[in-house]
Amino acid sequence: MDFQIKEKTVSLIDSLKSTCQTYGMGNDGNEYKIITQVFLYKYLNDKFGYEIKKLDKRIALAEKWELAYSELSEDDRDDLFDAMNPDVPRLNPEHLISHLWNQQAKGDFDLIFDQTMIDIADKNIDIFSTQTTQNTKIPLFEKLTQYVTDEAQRAPFARALVDKLVNFSFEETFSEHYDFFAAIFEYLIKDYNTAGGGKYAEYYTPHAIATIMARLLVGDDADLHNIECYDPSAGTGTLLMALGHQIGEDRCTIFAQDISRRSNKMLKLNLILNGLVSSLDHAIQGDTLVAPYHKSDDGQSLRTFDYVVSNPPFKMDFSDTREKIAAMPARFWAGVPKVPAKKKESMSIYTCFIQHVINSLKKDGKGAIVVPTGFLTAKSSVEGTVLKKLVDDHIVCGAISMPSNVFANTSTNVSVLFFDNSRTAEKVVLIDASKLGEEYKDGNNQKRRLRLEEIEKIITTFRNKEVVEDFSVAVTYDEIIKQKYLLAAGQYFCVKMEYVKLTQKEFETKMAEFKSELQFFFDEGNALQAEIMKQLSKVKYK
Repeated sequence: MDFQIKEKTVSLIDSLKSTCQTYGMGNDGNEYKIITQVFLYKYLNDKFGYEIKKLDKRIALAEKWELAYSELSEDDRDDLFDAMNPDVPRLNPEHLISHLWNQQAKGDFDLIFDQTMIDIADKNIDIFSTQTTQNTKIPLFEKLTQYVTDEAQRAPFARALVDKLVNFSFEETFSEHYDFFAAIFEYLIKDYNTAGGGKYAEYYTPHAIATIMARLLVGDDADLHNIECYDPSAGTGTLLMALGHQIGEDRCTIFAQDISRRSNKMLKLNLILNGLVSSLDHAIQGDTLVAPYHKSDDGQSLRTFDYVVSNPPFKMDFSDTREKIAAMPARFWAGVPKVPAKKKESMSIYTCFIQHVINSLKKDGKGAIVVPTGFLTAKSSVEGTVLKKLVDDHIVCGAISMPSNVFANTSTNVSVLFFDNSRTAEKVVLIDASKLGEEYKDGNNQKRRLRLEEIEKIITTFRNKEVVEDFSVAVTYDEIIKQKYLLAAGQYFCVKMEYVKLTQKEFETKMAEFKSELQFFFDEGNALQAEIMKQLSKVKYK
């Protein structure tokens, strides 16, 4: 059954992308807005129907629930709204897909379609909206047909979108949970995870790495309640969704911030699909380093959280805001990278995010951040200062080096640092998982992904602080300091030399074999040289 539902859902996504391509917006900068919004509109339409059927038998027993709903009086509809969970959108009969279907013959259908989107967004703005750092509400939906350049094609485009929605229902999926929607979400946005999508590179964290981070931070059987989770570079929300699922979606609140408007739209969709509607109000669009939105009760200091995760951009040009960030030395205690004379885009912005993550942890909070593997052996500049503090203050509790080419759009080798702000760990677990994973083709790119058994191996080894030859070590902070603050597991692996006991006769036999082999290669070399000289002597020069 799961396979059939997934197949139908993937088919819907493909058909929406095909429609965009037909109307000249394949790989267009606005395609992702159309795909994600229409997908979400269909999801919420079906979710609304699913919920009101549980509240009203007349609607549940009707052949067409939309028709039965439209026949209710306004008072009856208000009663339904009062009884509904606040996480379900409120839709009027004219907002439903079936109503749009019946309006398609009208010449201004594009205007009708767009206005429906705006009406739904306005009606649900208190719950189903995100906001910017300046508290500007970002509504659930926006007008879409404006992205079709040819005005005469806008109404046909809107009709084509609605046509794709009527023969499919999401109702079967509402009994599904995180694993299903994580896979669907990844498929939905896979074409839009490119570095060209805005000022910040849109790094998409692979599901396997997000799972490892969540399970190592939370544990598998944690009985947690009222937990607050935060990602200051949330992107599309993959890390937060994995964390929320591991804790329990009903037992945690998600806080997020990211500079990218594109990411904010996708994060919104991800939160809704994963039953985290109540966290939408905490999903902020804006520059975390310059203007962190989530503050403590005094409105000045940073809010701190139980769990903080981050997969920040590694290097980029942030020279425009560098001085503003550098003017906050309490926040950026290790300093801020300087603007290089050449290659401004090489500024190591991730070091600022490491500092922000540490500042955002509660006293017993835990965190994890994705970093370039080169950071684990950094010795100078801001990187070296950060690394030294993490070790000296016993904040870092582990580091895992991941396989190369594990990310969708970067070949940079990555590692994951783990923090425990209770600072009670006696040993730091260092794992070199760089040799794990299976290769696969992603378009023209050769990539790697971790297998399920390899994920379990990493998690078990880390939790048990196991020492596994050429894979993991568990070292004290003093040992790390002696090794000049290196957090790369390979720096602690013993160099192995093979010792074999031989008798005098065996030794002489071995030496004779070596001598014979050397003589063979020597003779071969002499013969080759003689042949070359012979051939050269026959060459006549003019």
